[in-house]
Amino acid sequence: MSSPLSKELRQQYNVRSMPIQKDDEVQVVGGYYKGQQNGKVVQVYRKKYVIYTERVQQGKANGTKVHVGIHPGKVVITRLKLNKDHKKILERKAKS
Repeated sequence: MSSPLSKELRQQYNVRSMPIQKDDEVQVVGGYYKGQQNGKVVQVYRKKYVIYTERVQQGKANGTKVHVGIHPGKVVITRLKLNKDHKKILERKAKS
């Protein structure tokens, strides 16, 4: 599951999109939760093809808060958590 990068990250890495992972920071740019502040990815649920972020939550009838699933195409990655896999992908994409 990939999401597009912000304009600053696109210029920095010369890459348009990257696979999204836990601890990346994203901004919602489409759908019902559009315009929410930046939030960290809490969970990536590949089976349902959704991601859960810190700031996008909904209240239940008993008062508890639950995370709302967002499609990865409706967010923009504003900060990457660079690990060895992401670095390999960036190197590979930069060559082509």
